[in-house]
Amino acid sequence: MASSRLEINFIRLLSRCESIAAEKRGDTEWRLEKYVGALEEMLTALKKSTSKPVPEVMTDYSRKVDFLKGLLEAEKLTSPTEKALANQFLAPGRNPTTANERTSASKTVHLQTKARCTGEMRNELLGTVSPNAGRTEAEMRQRRGLPLDEKQSDAVLDAVLQHHHSLQEKLAEEMLSLARNLKNNTLATQNIIKQDNQTLTQSMRMADLNFEKLKTESERLEQHTKKSVNWFLWLMLIVVCFTFISMILFIRIFPKLR
Repeated sequence: MASSRLEINFIRLLSRCESIAAEKRGDTEWRLEKYVGALEEMLTALKKSTSKPVPEVMTDYSRKVDFLKGLLEAEKLTSPTEKALANQFLAPGRNPTTANERTSASKTVHLQTKARCTGEMRNELLGTVSPNAGRTEAEMRQRRGLPLDEKQSDAVLDAVLQHHHSLQEKLAEEMLSLARNLKNNTLATQNIIKQDNQTLTQSMRMADLNFEKLKTESERLEQHTKKSVNWFLWLMLIVVCFTFISMILFIRIFPKLR
């Protein structure tokens, strides 16, 4: 199936975004964010198009756009540890964007980003203080190229290790809290479903019981109706016979006058 003009433009812009993402960008780089916004609009239009690709290709396009969005969100984080953790949850595309690629460009970008975040974490651990701690005197000396003494290096290393340890504890507590909340929500949902099933079962039993009672009462009413009709017929028959016999006796007792 031939690609539409919209899909061709989408592939070109996607390939350009992956190329920019593979480069080392500065803080003033704005093109990638604008291009990704345009990619989202084109992807939405492509989904609504009558000549859209097969579902597998559309799924891969969505994965690549979501990967670029997640990459931008991860770069906005301040801590290298948070960046590395955010990059772990990114899912790049599986297939190459263009025919010239041997492997998916988004996978290459993902590997480069992970390596860059690992390098930043190593540099922070060995040479600088956590960004959240502010610009200390030791950090300023290092930027000027002045050597740090052993005590200052040990203090910096202890501060960085303590910062990472606190981040890991905080992350573990958050994950534990999320797991506990998920467990409580699951148990509450199970209890609600169980109560609903019990109520539904009881309602069905009551409906069956009412149906049986209604059936019994209908049969009794039918029998009573038939019985009333039979008594009425016998009564009418007796009245007719009595009237007939009375007229015969009347004629016999009172003969015709001459």
